[in-house]
Amino acid sequence: MADYQVPLKDMSFLLYDVFDTEALWQKLPKLAEHVDRETADAILQECAKIAEQEIAPIARQGDETGVSFDNGVVSTAPGYQQAFNTYAEGGWTALGGDPEYGGMGMPKMITSLHEEMLCSADISFSLYPGLTAGAGLSLAKHGSEALKEKYLTRMYAGEWAASMCLTEAHAGSDLGIIRTKAVPQEDGSYRITGNKIFITGGEHDLTENIVHLVLAKLPDAPAGPRGISLFLVPKIKADDDGNLGEANGVSCGSIEHKMGIHASATCVMNFDDAQGYLIGDINKGLACMFTMMNFERIGVGIQGIGAAVRSYQNALEYAKDRLQGRSATGAKNSDKEADSIMVHGDVRRMLMNMKALNEGSRALSTYIAMQLDIATYGEGEAQQKGENLAALMTPLAKAFFTDLGFESTVNGQQIFGGHGYIREWGQEQLVRDARIAQIYEGTNGIQAMDLLARKVAGSNGKLMQIFLDEVQAYIRETRDDKMSEFITPLTSAVDDLAELSQYLLDKAGQDANELGSSANDYLHVFGYTAMAYIWARMAQQALNKLDSGDDFYQSKLHTARYYFARVLPRRISLIATAKSGSQSLFALDEELF
Repeated sequence: MADYQVPLKDMSFLLYDVFDTEALWQKLPKLAEHVDRETADAILQECAKIAEQEIAPIARQGDETGVSFDNGVVSTAPGYQQAFNTYAEGGWTALGGDPEYGGMGMPKMITSLHEEMLCSADISFSLYPGLTAGAGLSLAKHGSEALKEKYLTRMYAGEWAASMCLTEAHAGSDLGIIRTKAVPQEDGSYRITGNKIFITGGEHDLTENIVHLVLAKLPDAPAGPRGISLFLVPKIKADDDGNLGEANGVSCGSIEHKMGIHASATCVMNFDDAQGYLIGDINKGLACMFTMMNFERIGVGIQGIGAAVRSYQNALEYAKDRLQGRSATGAKNSDKEADSIMVHGDVRRMLMNMKALNEGSRALSTYIAMQLDIATYGEGEAQQKGENLAALMTPLAKAFFTDLGFESTVNGQQIFGGHGYIREWGQEQLVRDARIAQIYEGTNGIQAMDLLARKVAGSNGKLMQIFLDEVQAYIRETRDDKMSEFITPLTSAVDDLAELSQYLLDKAGQDANELGSSANDYLHVFGYTAMAYIWARMAQQALNKLDSGDDFYQSKLHTARYYFARVLPRRISLIATAKSGSQSLFALDEELF
């Protein structure tokens, strides 16, 4: 496997050329206090070092060894403890945290790039600090002052980790039927009893304590999701000063043996009269948890990007070195027995797909992160627009990036040929690790329904119109003839997305199955169109800098042209299937399957 190299130049291009974050940060006073270009560059450079030098080297051994389970004790793979200590000592666990409790307060546009680095280096490792950061968001927004002082400060310090405990064996994604119980106590705490499955980082040896955020129901709670409350349940009880005491009623019953992410502990967690503390209001736990879940869904999308980037780097190095066959236009290396497989059109097709989708995904992810920053730190109409776009695009980020990420890991494996299927080269690990991202934090089918049924149809198209208005304004403002090769297909794509959105809204009133039948296709039409918008903006900046003589901008421009010529047309077949209706899906009776 190729040594991982963080694409810092592309990240800087996005931050400072495409999205002009220096100006944005100055417009947001709360951010201007914490971040400027010098700070951001230093953070990304130092994070690149730890990703490349400390985390990436342990990924292979982590996959081979995995985590171990012995009578309730979970041990992480060799090298993980040292790497985590180095990571925590560097302050990385506090990167996006609330400064009032020891966090660094960095914007999502910085933390999302940080997350990509971790995921490219090792998805398994990234999950431990990732879950803690997400739990920190929920606690910071909904927890009491006492809970934040006691727990949040130590989570940011990397002394304590966190997990998210939602899923139960019988419930899956239907959280309204969970059975975990919370019984109120006279001292204001609760006794939590129940079992949770598929809990990432539920038990491990990286930190001295683990803070579990647990969904449970009070005895008199309303039925369904309206009766869910959220509780903080520590693995080990602590006094008011944070000194650890006796064990709580929390134990790990077993760990899952999985297809991938072997070095990430996926646990069955048992809560037996464990002491817990309410976060937020009674019966409002789902809203509190979604603060974390929306963060994690975008983070899972970034897992797809991270795996795809590592796959591209591996496959590119292999393709340049692998000698096989001759170019169709004549030998390129006549002094050798064969040319590299870079001369073959199909290999180039896969590499260019990966390059265009990876760079487009990183750019679109950064755009979504910008909306989150505006929603968090902005004011007035700008803040509302940021909130609306972030809500619209969260399911897109999770599903689109992970679908494309898996596609790119498989393409990388295909370029390796037989070597991609055996363990020696490490490429097959990426295929296995990337696959889970399409499943957890709400399957991609659920994300598609969230987008089309809840966000688009639920707002009667208003949320989508906000996005369409922005892109159409950009098209009107971009009159440079040099940009016509990008603006013309972008205009067609945006018009088609608008027409498809209205078509499905109209059909949904006639057929209850319409939205569910077309949701997946619709999400991808939206994804390719949104990516085209960002690729146009990247091409515009590349054109402006061509005279610099830097090959980076030439490469960017060629990749943009490839995206519009050979990737964006995918939407055409997706539009056709999205409009095909539900009849062919539901015509076959169950017994005939």
